[in-house]
Amino acid sequence: MPERVRLVLLHGSQVNHAVWSPYPALLGPGVEVVAPDLPAHGRRRDEPFSWESALATVDEAVGDDGRPVVLAGHSLGGYLAMAWAGAHPQRLAGLALLGASGVPTGPGALVYRGLAVTQRWLGVERMSRGMDREFEALLTPELAAAVKDAGYGFGGVRTAWADVMSRCRPEMLAEVTAPVLLVNGQLDQLRVDVGRFRRAAAAAPWVRVVSVPRALHVFPLSHPHDTAAALWELVAATRAPISASPPVAG
Repeated sequence: MPERVRLVLLHGSQVNHAVWSPYPALLGPGVEVVAPDLPAHGRRRDEPFSWESALATVDEAVGDDGRPVVLAGHSLGGYLAMAWAGAHPQRLAGLALLGASGVPTGPGALVYRGLAVTQRWLGVERMSRGMDREFEALLTPELAAAVKDAGYGFGGVRTAWADVMSRCRPEMLAEVTAPVLLVNGQLDQLRVDVGRFRRAAAAAPWVRVVSVPRALHVFPLSHPHDTAAALWELVAATRAPISASPPVAG
């Protein structure tokens, strides 16, 4: 029997590990889902964010036991995954960037560069209420409650996105020698440079671009079945026998 594939899932800014709570059931027993909280988020929301501590979080989640690892990240987590993969390409069996196909200094990422300003203007309580309303409108009640209960993280937004803007470029993908998946919502502004990201991953054996129909930037939360189906192709490529057990259909 083949080894279970370890799928490391990195959440985006302001949210937490709970955004991935539907995925173990969707992907089945052949996949070990590891979903850490990044610094300044969720259970670690009282910690300061630093790029170094975030990369250390990825290191710990990936592990060093020789198990095949697929690394996937959404938004902030996607840029972090790309940076980590570029530095450690030999340790990955696959890489997925979810809602992270916009050049961080380009127009597609403008709204995220403004998050810190918005937070200072609105304050934590109003930001939290706004997140509650957004998630109650877009997510299942169970998932919205789980994300809220696990704790939003606003304190590290400014530092995190400053790091993304100064450090992350599509050309980091040039070092990646594992299959690459680029998934975006059809209506996600961070899809705008997906062609540049695809071309940058020239050393990958294959690069697949997926657009989730009618989905916004939060598609891993609002469209978990579509996202899990896309991730499954990447996971299955690492161990062909596992592909006999597809993800649960929506």
